[in-house]
Amino acid sequence: MKTLKAVYGGPGPSRMRRAAMLRRLALDDTGLERRLRSGLEAAEKELAAHAESAEDPRIADVAGHLAAAGGKRLRPLLVLLGAEFGDPWKDGITGAAVIVELVHVSSLYHDDVMDAAATRHGVPSANARWGDRLAVLAGDLLLAKAARLAADLGPEATALNAEVAGRLVEGQLHELVGPGAGEDPITHYLRVISGKTAALLAMSLRIGAQQAGAPEQVVRALGEYAEHLGFAFQMADDLLDIKAPTEQLGKEQGKDIKAGVASLPVLLALADRTPRGAELRELLSAGPVGPAEQRRALALFRRSSALAEAEAMMHERLDLARTALRALPPRPALQALVALCDFVADQTG
Repeated sequence: MKTLKAVYGGPGPSRMRRAAMLRRLALDDTGLERRLRSGLEAAEKELAAHAESAEDPRIADVAGHLAAAGGKRLRPLLVLLGAEFGDPWKDGITGAAVIVELVHVSSLYHDDVMDAAATRHGVPSANARWGDRLAVLAGDLLLAKAARLAADLGPEATALNAEVAGRLVEGQLHELVGPGAGEDPITHYLRVISGKTAALLAMSLRIGAQQAGAPEQVVRALGEYAEHLGFAFQMADDLLDIKAPTEQLGKEQGKDIKAGVASLPVLLALADRTPRGAELRELLSAGPVGPAEQRRALALFRRSSALAEAEAMMHERLDLARTALRALPPRPALQALVALCDFVADQTG
């Protein structure tokens, strides 16, 4: 099968962002940087092998599409950082990194169908290329592959994978059905991203630490840190959807606005009682918008207080994440986790 790297060529925005993040996190510890690079390379090879494994090459094409397209590989990186709090050379750590990325990539297939997204990581989305039904089933297949790999790692990994897969799907369902009667939209938003984003980041650090034999209190502290980081990470992604150009994102700018997704800036803008907010409400209240309305909404957002309010909420979560790190023993990886908070914050600067 011809890989997407061969088809599209070049490092792509996601690979450049991945390299920048790794340089930032490794700080000046050459040993840590070497272990992280080596671990990510091993995980990348195994990810491709598992994502593209199918007897029918047509199925392999669809299932391997987004994995081959790239990404920051934040979740495998968190697995490797979690393992630094135990024995990072123990068996199963590479497999754990592959598991979390398979679960993540499976969710991207489903998200892109729900959002009618045209691109992902700078390439056509699976639903744009093959249609919604094949894209959904490809996502399901990757989720099944992750479950099979988790079973190979033992009962702890199996239970954690099942728990997080359930939280992820519940988060997607909550997003789809919307807030309940009388439920605050921001509260509902936080419930959605708790399942869709925070749960998998927490799993990544926890499963890495578990496989490396780290103490239980360390596993818990890493999970708490990553839950808060996950909220901040999604808030940053929401902000980037509006603030960053398409070539930086690797996906369409204003995709959430176009699809009628209730991202944090959108929810805050809808609560804005200024004339600017009134115009935004009129543009966004009908759901998916056309290209002209999308451009106008982006222009209004750039002058709206909603972006500043969303950034403030993001920084509150990053402060909570940093606080959770106080329970961890000193390690080079600890400083990397602190630097990751700074990296997330800087993406929206």
